[in-house]
Amino acid sequence: MSVIETAAFDHLATPILWLDGQARVRDCNVAFSGWLSVGKRRLQGVDIDVLDREAPRLRDLCGQCRLPEERMQALRLQLGFAGVKDRFADAIVVREAEGWRIEWHPRAEFEGEDPALALPAALSVAFKGLAHELRNPLAGLKGAAQLLQKKLADQSGTLPLARLIENEVDRLTQLIDQFMHPAPPKAHVPVNIHGVLETVRQLADAEAGWSVKLVRDYDPSLPEVMGDADRLTQAVLNLVRNALQSGAGQVVLRTRAEHQVLIADQLSRLAIRVEIADDGRGVPDDLQENIFLPLVSGRAEGTGLGLPLAMRIAREHGGSLGFRSRPGHTVFTLLLPAPEETA
Repeated sequence: MSVIETAAFDHLATPILWLDGQARVRDCNVAFSGWLSVGKRRLQGVDIDVLDREAPRLRDLCGQCRLPEERMQALRLQLGFAGVKDRFADAIVVREAEGWRIEWHPRAEFEGEDPALALPAALSVAFKGLAHELRNPLAGLKGAAQLLQKKLADQSGTLPLARLIENEVDRLTQLIDQFMHPAPPKAHVPVNIHGVLETVRQLADAEAGWSVKLVRDYDPSLPEVMGDADRLTQAVLNLVRNALQSGAGQVVLRTRAEHQVLIADQLSRLAIRVEIADDGRGVPDDLQENIFLPLVSGRAEGTGLGLPLAMRIAREHGGSLGFRSRPGHTVFTLLLPAPEETA
């Protein structure tokens, strides 16, 4: 890798590490050195097993990337070095001519129950009270939407919006019912991910108006995924709303196929990659490690619940959720495994 290429990677906020053919540290960018709190010179030549607290997990992951540009993903890796505090991150390993490139997405680590999966008991009680209070206005909204549908003509172009209001009221009511009276998750069925994205696009369009441009970039050849369409809609909508609230002028909804992807330590022959890309302010540096935790928000009026819920839904579907961000370019990536028969 040339000096010019290294300098270009030094401008990235994402930590990146390069290994040689023997899985020893060849180089790293400034973000990686700063994140691990270890100087570049100290890292050069260090065997990856020295950094990997779960060795040889990373070495094994590299061994699975044999073809040029082949990539693997792993969640919740633990890194450390003499004299510094351990770090935790999700990682994407890419095979290169001279070895491997590893892109890191830092995250926090907690003992016991993952706080991204459940709220504290006291907050749960408070939210149940709030959910109870929401029932009456939702019932009023549904009644108003039904009256609008009776009075509006198809030619006006507003009848579909009235139906959309009614459908969303029904979905919110179901969410409240699930919160108040938890039930076993619905059985997963084949879901067209583009149908989910189109529902989200309609909702975001109605919410943002003309202030944000929503762009489709779909791969129409993708197979269906097994899942709960309502839950997936909620996850993607939370990601899009996050983009809208970051001051974005454009949000891109993108789908692609990924082959031979490691999701939560499970190798998927085929996975569906859903990306929500925006040109907003980006995730503040001081929040990047904790962004998927409840009540963490970069906005004074934010609840800090949207991203943790999206993460939870991704895991319910055997998938993963990650991001990369800098001012003007943020991408949240949802990976969902495709059914084996379509892989």
